[in-house]
Amino acid sequence: MIRRLLEVHYLRHRADSNPIQQRFWLRELRTPGLLFEACALWPDLVKELIPERPLLRLARQGQTAEMEDALLAEERDERLRDRAYWMPLKVELEHLRQLAKESRNQTENGRQ
Repeated sequence: MIRRLLEVHYLRHRADSNPIQQRFWLRELRTPGLLFEACALWPDLVKELIPERPLLRLARQGQTAEMEDALLAEERDERLRDRAYWMPLKVELEHLRQLAKESRNQTENGRQ
């Protein structure tokens, strides 16, 4: 879903874009063809952002198969980072849910 939203945003605004939007698209686009196009449109930004997103080098060079593999790896890594980020928060939420349940039980037992 996010990929499609990025595509629509890029296609709708690329002609009158500003550097903030251009940076955003170069960091976030997940569609090889659009990344190839964006890299051709803003080569100076690409050079600047390659250390942050190395697959831009592949896009700049038009390496389609390698780019698709790199995008899949990037997505996998992002999912792993998301999972690692949310794990302790899920544990904390479960702990808070248990505390709330115990508190309700104590309140109900106190009324009886």
